[in-house]
Amino acid sequence: MSRPTQNAFVTFCKGMTLSTVSAVFAEAGRPAVAAGESSGWVWVTHDADPGGVSVLDLARDITGFRHADRASGPDRVETVFLASTPACSCPHGQNYMVPHCPEHPFQFAYSHGGFEQTYFNFGARRESRRAGGTADLLVRELLDAGIVGRDTPYDTDPGFNADGALTVRIVTEHFRLPSAVLERVRYPISTTRAHAGGESGT
Repeated sequence: MSRPTQNAFVTFCKGMTLSTVSAVFAEAGRPAVAAGESSGWVWVTHDADPGGVSVLDLARDITGFRHADRASGPDRVETVFLASTPACSCPHGQNYMVPHCPEHPFQFAYSHGGFEQTYFNFGARRESRRAGGTADLLVRELLDAGIVGRDTPYDTDPGFNADGALTVRIVTEHFRLPSAVLERVRYPISTTRAHAGGESGT
């Protein structure tokens, strides 16, 4: 699947009803373009408009104490945020500890407890620059795919995972996200099997 021509944000949420998630975003001035429920996740999509409240920030904050009374049950609220916008190329954009520009948020973030647990950008070795409370949550899958670590195909195949489609597949499978939603917003998902890499360094 090719890189999407229309930039979009997708937020998947567990622990809240679809009507509640939609209401939280609408109350913050970011009503969803589309919304639905599938595979145990509720989801909302937004056009990549940098104006107003950050959709990425909302995806994090909805899991925290401020919205705890709106949870649908005792289980924790968790979200997965995905952006099909290009990775930030601003001067500070390679520094994962500095917020990116509004036009280019981090392409992936997993949050619960009101904090981003892991976040990074996709493709061209960007996955090596991870941050968050559990920054290495997906490191085993990334190592096995040859996306990070010493045993990677980058030197012999410069185009390997250039658009991050293989990484999107790993995220989708790890969290069991409904892939049809990503296809709806034309997000690239690799159909290639993972590279059998080593596990030396990240």
